[in-house]
Amino acid sequence: VQLVESGGGLVQAGGTLKLSCTASGNTFRINAMGWYRQAPGKRRDMVATILSGDGSTNYVDAVKGRFTISRDNAKNTMYLQMDSLKPEDTAVYYCYAQQLIGDAVDDYWGQGTQVTVSS
Repeated sequence: VQLVESGGGLVQAGGTLKLSCTASGNTFRINAMGWYRQAPGKRRDMVATILSGDGSTNYVDAVKGRFTISRDNAKNTMYLQMDSLKPEDTAVYYCYAQQLIGDAVDDYWGQGTQVTVSS
């Protein structure tokens, strides 16, 4: 599975950005996808996840009400709509996919896209 992100950039506080992540290759049995972010000197943390089965979503408290994760299964593409951006949202954002084949669990990551929010 290959994951390619796009949509990062520089935006002022209060602005919006929309990230996209397109999966290719053997996308069969991807059961969950999500967005993680990593700021300089900090660990990579979960931002939002979405399940393939029922489409249920989960968000870190810091982005609830501001970010929306969605997925277009026909296009194998996941999105993260980011509204009311804050300087503390500045980070490299990574796309993540988890694939289940039998008892095996495989994790895949994109290359990351930089999001910078100026104050």
